[in-house]
Amino acid sequence: MDVMLSEVFWIGLIAAAIRLATPILLASLGEILAERAGILNIGIEGMLLIGAFGGFLASHGTGSPWIGVLGGMIAGMALALLFAYLTITLAADQIVCGIMANLLAFGVTGFGHRVIFGMTTVIPSAPPLADWHIPGLAAIPVLGPILFQQNPLVYLGLVLVVACWFMLFRTSWGLKLRAVGEHPLAADSVGVSVRQVRYAAVLACGGLAGIGGAFLSLSQLSMFVEEMSAGRGFIALAVVIFARWHPVGALGASILFGAAEALQFRLQAQAADIPFQFLAILPYVLTVIALVSIVGRSVQPAALTRPYHKEGH
Repeated sequence: MDVMLSEVFWIGLIAAAIRLATPILLASLGEILAERAGILNIGIEGMLLIGAFGGFLASHGTGSPWIGVLGGMIAGMALALLFAYLTITLAADQIVCGIMANLLAFGVTGFGHRVIFGMTTVIPSAPPLADWHIPGLAAIPVLGPILFQQNPLVYLGLVLVVACWFMLFRTSWGLKLRAVGEHPLAADSVGVSVRQVRYAAVLACGGLAGIGGAFLSLSQLSMFVEEMSAGRGFIALAVVIFARWHPVGALGASILFGAAEALQFRLQAQAADIPFQFLAILPYVLTVIALVSIVGRSVQPAALTRPYHKEGH
């Protein structure tokens, strides 16, 4: 208990909360773009996982973690492209296609890892993406360890929050994207290509989720573990609703879930008399509580999950 009341404990907890929030934040920002365009992508869990696998393979093969991040982004976008083709071009059910994307990612990554590396007791690793210690700022008491000794993808996530907010609410393209998600027929009537906007949004969603997956395999573990996304994609879906489809709200909600995950890790280390299973469910319990708390108070984009057929109008 004395350890939990110490300044070191809380500084470490907050720093870890921000770090652990990163993959959820990146995935939720991508999901916001997709849902604002009218596409519900529950396959984002699979895009996180395949991004982790693609990032690990690229980093392991080239020795460059930054190429690994690029590989993760490309892998996520590849799965997103398949999802977009099925849901936008073929107008297939978005829920079914999302489930398919998740199952495909689970199968491809597990099978691919075993085929490439075999069944071995030596777990293959990849060059990690090292943390940045910003000169001067990293030495500031309290704030230094929390904000200025983080992984570069943490900073990328924070920059993308501002970029997504600006794009959605201060640019003409963001206006088009929101119009497509609210009333695609009206958007189409003024010359906006609903298909192009939705494709772009889903590909951006897959790319951001892929980077989030690469964070898991290159920044947290430096290795790939089957099903290492561990439900973070589904938590990202809850974050989007909790944040009411707003990037800044997604940042706050992601840090909240990151704090729950960081807390359960630290409680496992400090509270030996509590079964670890009870501590491990903290983030998921928080997800349920968050969703229940906003029932009836959040309004989704009007055209969400609705396919658009131009020739039908």
